Amino acid sequence: DFAFGRSEIKDASKMIRDWQPSPNGERIVFSARGDIFSVPAKHGITLNLTESSGVHERNASWSPNGKYIAYISDKTGEFEIYIQSQDGNGNPVHITQNSDTYIFGFEWSSDSKNILFNDKKQRLRLVDIETKNVTLVDQSDQAPWFSYNWSPDSKWITYTKAEKGMTKIRLYDVQAKKSFEVTEGWYSSTNPGFSSDGKYLVFTSARDFSPIYSRTEWNHAYVDMNKIYLVTLAKDTKSPFAPENDVVKIEEEEPENDTNGDKKKDQKPETPDAKESTKVDIDGIRNRIISLPIKASNYYNVACVGKKIFYNESSSKGGSMTAKVYDLEKKKETELGENMWFRISANSKKMLVRMNGKYGVIDLPSDKVTLKETANLSDMKVYIDLKKEWSQIFDESWRHMRDFFYAPNMHGVDWKAMQDKYKVLLPYVNHRSDLTYIMGEMVGELNVGHAYVNNGERPRPERIKTGLLGAKLSRHSSGYYRVDQILKGANWSNRLKSPLTEIGVNVNEGDYILAVNGKSTRRVNDIYSLLINTSGKQVELTVNSKPEVAGSRKTIIKPVGDESSLYYYNWVQDNIKKVSEATDAKVGYIHIPDMGVSGLNEFVKYYYPQLAKKALIIDVRGNGGGNVSPMIIERLMRTITYATMHTGQKEGDPNPVGTFVGPKVTLLDKYS
Repeated sequence: DFAFGRSEIKDASKMIRDWQPSPNGERIVFSARGDIFSVPAKHGITLNLTESSGVHERNASWSPNGKYIAYISDKTGEFEIYIQSQDGNGNPVHITQNSDTYIFGFEWSSDSKNILFNDKKQRLRLVDIETKNVTLVDQSDQAPWFSYNWSPDSKWITYTKAEKGMTKIRLYDVQAKKSFEVTEGWYSSTNPGFSSDGKYLVFTSARDFSPIYSRTEWNHAYVDMNKIYLVTLAKDTKSPFAPENDVVKIEEEEPENDTNGDKKKDQKPETPDAKESTKVDIDGIRNRIISLPIKASNYYNVACVGKKIFYNESSSKGGSMTAKVYDLEKKKETELGENMWFRISANSKKMLVRMNGKYGVIDLPSDKVTLKETANLSDMKVYIDLKKEWSQIFDESWRHMRDFFYAPNMHGVDWKAMQDKYKVLLPYVNHRSDLTYIMGEMVGELNVGHAYVNNGERPRPERIKTGLLGAKLSRHSSGYYRVDQILKGANWSNRLKSPLTEIGVNVNEGDYILAVNGKSTRRVNDIYSLLINTSGKQVELTVNSKPEVAGSRKTIIKPVGDESSLYYYNWVQDNIKKVSEATDAKVGYIHIPDMGVSGLNEFVKYYYPQLAKKALIIDVRGNGGGNVSPMIIERLMRTITYATMHTGQKEGDPNPVGTFVGPKVTLLDKYS
């Protein structure tokens, strides 16, 4: 009956991809489940501005003047930038034309006249929303990962550009169409942004060197290298950290009134809405870089409003993402909240906060944030035609491979022909897993490793784990179950506990399990029917050395939900034993299951204890891949430069520490 392919109402608030406040904070625009929603911050109607199952709209952003919402859409079959009236009236306006590659994101100019965007062809470009003219700001030959920001007067752009392994901050003069370096290539710098008054440029940079040392060998690692840095753009702008000297101020007498009763002193009219021109002196700008007096960590989402710098901080030493503010006048850092992310409104007076899955608009804070009122997202419901949605997903996946595949010739495959070949199957897709299968077959035509297709949102049954005993069992003619083999465990490890080997359990190979929680095993078709939903829970076993109740004993165990780690552990231990017995303990053995964290852990656990062996077997059969192979290969290819000797020591220690001296051989198979 194809129930899983029927159209249905979905809650788009469960799939929010982007969010931004209106310029004054009255509403929030959400990019969620491929549609664009305008949601009131406090009271009002939720609007779905796009309502399109077969189109992917994303990256919605309010223009600073409040008139438009811009977003990226693939309604033409390619991602393009559109703008639409913020109230949803009228048709969207097509801003970019004839795109043929992926657009990552964009940012409005402060005067709402231009949009700056970057794409997979490694270009940073701006488009005039009236003329649709496109200007190339810069293009990288390294990577497409630009981050960028407009000056308050829209005359300057700051952006990052990857150059020879380091990311530099640059400034671009929009009128002169010239680009200038701000930071040198010695330190990678990111997240550039102008202050709201145009006086400063703020950015993050990895310039703090404080190594930690490895416990497995004499080696180092650098973490938490970033701080926030500030640049005075004009030479005559005073540093916020300049030395201060308090002086006595003498109050002047009030000027006399003129004949009309007015003060004689000239008074200039105020123009609060006028944006001051951003003054930039490129000469000597690198000498005007100063550091905020904050700890070295990892910083994101940096924004400077007047004399306050807002940012998110996350340390590699642990803890949650934390929002903070640094007050340049008070010279003080204040924590705003944990698990908090924010966006500042275009008028620089409001902040949209996301905290613990809730969203709320508040006045720009100076102290701890508490969300007392949050936006109501309950009306972000959307009626989804799954057939149209699946078709869009198929086409976008095809474009992703076209745009991101490393070889421009697609390994000689006619990629458009592959889209046509598999698209004929789309009418028969009635489940999300069907779609995943078709996309996998299409991608497989490229004949390349590391091209993965993962399932998305799909119906999934509740999985109930069966309790497992870490043992091989067989049914005896008596109807009871015999313990044929007990898997060895490392019971000091929660991951490698073998239930029947734990202290006090007292179950041996050859024993019989007569009952589980008092229920006889001979009266059920399968002993595991008595162990359903018992993983990690206490279970009472009745056991005996012979298949009869007389003389039996009871013991309490905790079954595990997965025995794969135990089987792997036993296989490795058996291989170590086999190699040791065959070589009189002279040859060591290591198996590396993958090139991720678990594989690195297995290498570290078994490599260093075997450095004294005469030779080494490195087994990568069935290795699942990953990215730590350079770390492992570097250690295996070390050569001795000298040795250290201590009093009373019989053999010297090779240096570099961790060098294996002796022959090494690798075992591999078709699954490596």
